[in-house]
Amino acid sequence: MPRLMASLVLGLLLGMLAGLVFGWTHIAGDARSRSLGELAASYRDQYSVMIAAGYAVERDTAAALERLSRLHADDAARRLRDATERIIRTSSRGLDDIALLVQLADALGQLSPNMQPFLSSHGER
Repeated sequence: MPRLMASLVLGLLLGMLAGLVFGWTHIAGDARSRSLGELAASYRDQYSVMIAAGYAVERDTAAALERLSRLHADDAARRLRDATERIIRTSSRGLDDIALLVQLADALGQLSPNMQPFLSSHGER
């Protein structure tokens, strides 16, 4: 009986170790090698809102544009405009988030007529 228990415990420990090694090298390795541009749309939107919130505090358009370029490699400002217009159209974010995105789009010269009401109604923060 003690030999059976020892074998069972040893088998469980080896199985957990093998699962940990496999999970770390095969599954987590794939997730770490992904770029921000490959995120699902909702996570890209959330990241854009975080960048816009940082811009609202720092007022550094160069830093905001650099952060956006990690998300959208080509023409980050235009992509922010497109995402902001989509968010406005679908109402997928709250008004405060939209106001932050519009404020950043305006600073990057990407303000569209659809964004104008959100800029004037919430004003500069």
